[in-house]
This record gives sequence, structure tokens and C-alpha cells, in this order.
Amino acid sequence: MIDLSNLSPAPGSTHARKRLGRGTSSGHGKTAGRGQKGQKSRSGGSPRVGFEGGQMPLSRRLPKRGFKNIFAKNIAIVNVEDLNRFDGSAAVDVVALREAGLVRGQFDAVKVLGNGDVRVKLNVIVDSISASAREKIEKAGGSVEVCGG
Repeated sequence: MIDLSNLSPAPGSTHARKRLGRGTSSGHGKTAGRGQKGQKSRSGGSPRVGFEGGQMPLSRRLPKRGFKNIFAKNIAIVNVEDLNRFDGSAAVDVVALREAGLVRGQFDAVKVLGNGDVRVKLNVIVDSISASAREKIEKAGGSVEVCGG
């Protein structure tokens, strides 16, 4: 029986690490594969990432455009008309929306917008909702619960 106590890698899938600087007969002794002299043979001697030997680096040669807000929230949008696929009086939350394929990937919040009409009675639990969407869901006999953002 295979369990965590007797697992091992497949034969040939792993290799012993290269042991550098362990004598000339090891094949990696003396200079330990770094060659003779020069910046890269020294301890800590490697230029920073992106350095091109004094030439203007690629990251500075390319044009910059626009603005990327690193604090922006990624909000998944669901329209009221998309909620008609759920059964009557079903609890519609983030998990249910994801299982139905209405939201995908990573997001910070889910917002329901009022595009279209809802014909089923639903208990909607989302992060935010527009006034028109709330009105349409409640008009159809459903309820809205806002949790979080």
C-alpha cells in the first residue's frame, strides 16, 4: 500500500546536486565551475537584474503609456437577467455563481447590476448590488443581503 511513509521519486527523475569546490578530482574543484577571474567569479559578483553593461536597459528604452492603479479592486459583474437560471427561492451567493459559470477567475467582490428582468424568487447574497437590481429582485419576491465590500 502506498502512503506518505513510503513515497519516493520515480527512478531517474532526480539527480544528486553538483557539489562545487570539493577538490580537483571531483571535476568541480578549484574555481568551482566559475572560470578564471572576472566579476562573475567573485562572491556576490553579479550585476543586478536587467543590467546591460551600461547600455540603456530595455525597460527604460521602451515607451511607457497609461496608468495602472495597483490599489484597484477587481469586481465581477453579474446582471439580474443572468439570475433566471437559478431555481426559485434558491440562495444565490458567490459559490453558486461560480458553479453556474457566471463568475470566473480571481476577483475581490461580486456586484449585481440591474440589466434585464428577473422572473424567479431568489435570496441573493453578494458583496454589492445596484439600486435597480435590488428593486427588481425584491419585486419578484426575492430578498437581497449585502455582505462585505
